[in-house]
Formats: sequence, C-alpha cells, structure tokens
Amino acid sequence: MNPSFWQNKRVLVTGHTGFKGSWLCLLLSSFGAKVWGYALDPPTQPSLYSLARVHELIESTIGDVRNLEAIVAAVRSFAPEFVFHMAAQSVVLHSYEDPVETYSTNVLGTVNVLEAVRRMRQRCIVINVTTDKCYENKGWDWGYRENDVLGGHDPYSNSKACAELVGQSYRDSFFPLSSYGEHAVGIASARAGNVIGGRDWTPRQLVPDTIAAFLKSQPIVLRHPHAIRPWQHVLDCLGGYMSLAEAMVEDAAEYSGPWNFGPTDAESRSVAYIVQFLAAQWGIERPWIQDSASHPPEESVLRLEVTKCANRLGWRCRLAIDEALHLVAGWYRGYHSGEDARRLCLEQMAHYLGRS
Repeated sequence: MNPSFWQNKRVLVTGHTGFKGSWLCLLLSSFGAKVWGYALDPPTQPSLYSLARVHELIESTIGDVRNLEAIVAAVRSFAPEFVFHMAAQSVVLHSYEDPVETYSTNVLGTVNVLEAVRRMRQRCIVINVTTDKCYENKGWDWGYRENDVLGGHDPYSNSKACAELVGQSYRDSFFPLSSYGEHAVGIASARAGNVIGGRDWTPRQLVPDTIAAFLKSQPIVLRHPHAIRPWQHVLDCLGGYMSLAEAMVEDAAEYSGPWNFGPTDAESRSVAYIVQFLAAQWGIERPWIQDSASHPPEESVLRLEVTKCANRLGWRCRLAIDEALHLVAGWYRGYHSGEDARRLCLEQMAHYLGRS
C-alpha cells in the first residue's frame, strides 16, 4: 500500500457508514483521496462513523444499493476512478432470520453497483468485497485457495458466493480482459478473513459482544468456542484491498479476479483464544461460558491460503494476531476512558503504517 498513490484520487466507498467502511474512509482521506460514500444510515447506534466524525472528511449520500436508479445517479455524479463495494448484510445469524434482505442486498446490490459502473462509461477500478465464507466449506484442515469451488451453506455465505459470480459475469460479459484498452474497467474481488478492530458495534459478532460483556463484568456466552477462524486487524484487511487496487492500475488484466486476504495458517486462532486474550487485557478471570441453546449451524474450521497475494502483490498481514488484539483492546479501553474516537483511529493507523 502506497499512501502517496491516493492523493487526489476519486474513490467511491459503498457501505461507508459501516465498521470497515468507516475505517476505509478515514484511511483514504488521511492519504488525500477525494472520498464519496454511498450507504444506508449507520447500521448501529452508536457507530464509528458518527463518533469519528467521518462525515466531516468525505462526501456522503445516504441511499440503498438495491435502488438501481439511485446508485446509477450517484456514480454518474461523482465519476469515481475507484470503487470499493463494501455495502452488505454481513451477519450470518441474521441471514437465517431474513434471507430475502440478505440476498437482495448482497446479490442485487452488487449487480446494481456494477451496472452503475457500466453505465458511467469511463475508466474505473472496482474492488468487489466479499468474504472468506464464499467457499464451499469441505471441513479441510488446509486453507481455501482462490480457485476452489464457491458455495456457502448459510444464506449469508451463499449470497456472497453469488456476488462473486455476479462480478465474474460482469467482467466476462461487459469488461473482458482482452479489450481492457477499450473499456478501461477492471474488476477484482477481495475475500477477507474475520476482521477485528476498534469500535465495531456489529451485532452478534465476537469482539463487540465480548467487549459488551466485559464492560458489565460478565462472561460472554459462546456458541462455538473451538471454531477456528483466520482473524486479521481491519487495517491489514483494508491495506490488502488498497494494494490490490493500486496493482490493478498498473495491469488490470494481471490482477483482476479473486484474491484472499488473511493471516498465514499459523496465525489462525479459535474463538476461545480471542476471548481469553482480550480477557487478559481487561482483567476478566472467567471470560466465557458455553451456550447450551440450539443455534443454526456454523462451520467449525475455516482457513485461507494467502500465498497468491504474498507472491504476486507482495502483501501480508503486518500485524500478528496478538498485536492486532492488543490494538483492539487498546482502542476500546481508550474510548471508554473518554478518548476521542477519530484520534484513536489515526493513532492506530500511524502505528500500522510504521510496521514493515
């Protein structure tokens, strides 16, 4: 990731009011990019978007990616050089409760964003953000590679696999690599592991629920404490997206298609490990208890193979899992001690950029 690259670049971020979107807007604006966000109102109250006053740094349009004409008008008005499509329904359990919302947002929303880019008829690099859960999970002990079969058993994971196919179809049908010189639109997809970071309020997510329990001096109730996931700090994840976009400017044909972003397999950890590490920072002696209730099924093991991004992009996680968790705990402790949310983000961004 090259901060100077983004000076004065026109960047559209869909889902900018969410957790990852807010961090991305802060990062891009600190690099001098001209950022425009398109999203629904912040999905949680409070939100990082509001507390870090992200709206002061960017242009913002409140709108629904499911509304084709609205997103077409927004894209034409802003004429972005880059699009980070992050707007999504991202909670697995909620996808069981409302699969229609999940599919319409994640699949039709992706169609609408790419259609808006098609109708804009100008040079643009699109990073279609999906998830590591888009793979058909076979319970392997090794990481999934970009050419493994897509699938997903739950509606959320399956909807993201569908979003991957939408991106592939638009690239092959309307923006073929063989004629990039004519249309100048490049599409890549980014499949990130489980993302953690300061001030995520997303419901039913591990870190927000853990911190909420600790603030009440209570243990968190865990559905699957021994589930293994490829955890990574939000800044590592976003650094990967931005590195991919930079590379596509140099050679869109070479760098289009799917990319995994996550830690090495040795850095994957269990849910219980994450909670116990945070508990040690928080001084909680009994951090979790097993949930005895019945829940929809979730995958027990999920790992990503990240050799492709290491070898071809020169990207890797700068933050080892324990350092990432230190930053997460430090952000929450600072915020709950009265420190300014934006300043905490900027300090952690400076720390991240200083890592080799």
